[in-house]
Amino acid sequence: MSQEFHITSLVVHAAPGAVTEIKNKISALEGTEIHAVTDEGKFVVTIEGETQRAILDNVEAINALEGVLNSSLVYHQVDPVEEKSEEHHEH
Repeated sequence: MSQEFHITSLVVHAAPGAVTEIKNKISALEGTEIHAVTDEGKFVVTIEGETQRAILDNVEAINALEGVLNSSLVYHQVDPVEEKSEEHHEH
């Protein structure tokens, strides 16, 4: 079975009064990273994971947060993860 690495970026728009709480909750999600936040409630977020389901679960969790008005997917990339064979290891 081939393994994959997924990375997705999105812009999240939140109510201005909920910025701190949403920032903390997004940061607590596994595989997420916040790259920018404005006082008006706009976030630039990346999500990394091994499956598309893991990415979608985090997007759904973000959208379900109280105070999140919407999110827009900006980018999604899937790369195969190559397994290293034992014969390439140097001792």
